[in-house]
Amino acid sequence: SWVSLATLLAFLLLCPLPSPGCPVVCRCSSGEVDCSYRALRVVPENLPTNASAVWLGYNHIAVLKARTFRSLHVLQNLSLRSNVLVSIHSQALAGLEVLRELDLSNNYLTVLTAETFLPLSGLVTLNVGANKLGQLPPEVLKALPCLQELFLHSNALRSLHANVFLNLPALRSLTLQGNPWACTCEIQPFFLWIMGNRDKIQEENLILCRFPEQLNQYPLLAIGNESFSHCQESLLHPRDYVFFLLIGPASFLASILICLLLGSLPSPRMRQNNLLVSVRQLVMPPSPAPELHEHKRGATDRQREAF
Repeated sequence: SWVSLATLLAFLLLCPLPSPGCPVVCRCSSGEVDCSYRALRVVPENLPTNASAVWLGYNHIAVLKARTFRSLHVLQNLSLRSNVLVSIHSQALAGLEVLRELDLSNNYLTVLTAETFLPLSGLVTLNVGANKLGQLPPEVLKALPCLQELFLHSNALRSLHANVFLNLPALRSLTLQGNPWACTCEIQPFFLWIMGNRDKIQEENLILCRFPEQLNQYPLLAIGNESFSHCQESLLHPRDYVFFLLIGPASFLASILICLLLGSLPSPRMRQNNLLVSVRQLVMPPSPAPELHEHKRGATDRQREAF
């Protein structure tokens, strides 16, 4: 029995364990799965669970559905560059807790949400360059404290809030060129952040203004902080102007109503005169009517004629 057990153990040690299957359309080698240039419209479902890198670039993938990569718990590098991505489900990247590099560049993304990157707390590099992003709310990158490289070039960004980078203490490289920056008062906080972090900005001379027209193609960092001096005179947000536009007419109408109401009430002098009249009527007897005076005068005249 000991001989049989030893033979079985030797057989198990010499025979390799079966490796996870590789999709027919992909090439798999040493933990890397290459599915590039395969005209794929969806992500293959049977990707190897031991994959450390998956290349899905240069395909026709338009949507990432929920939990697309749920079984890839050791994946560290994922590339979806040069597809036709327009939508990423908020749970599409669930399960990628150890992912370090994510490439979503050269797609058609217009919106990113905070939930999308929530599972990627260990992400080091994020490339969303060459998309259609028109804004990037501060909460989108809040879940990425380890992020060191961020690529935002060639999007549709006109401005960014300085708080976008507030929760990125490890950030050391940032690309911003190729966006239609609006070099107005609104961009001043972001401009000041850039001036204080120029060591992180790549190709800063290519960060060009698009608006206003007189600054078209002018380098943002060449404007100078003094160009924003007039912005201190008016620090109101556009919604504050809307508030004043609404409250102004309302206040005007209210003032008219109050004036009409006060105008319908007697004045203090009129009230005082009415009070004096009332007192006189109480103290002094009423004077006889004019007809009574005429009657008494006629009687007196007749008496005089009789004598």
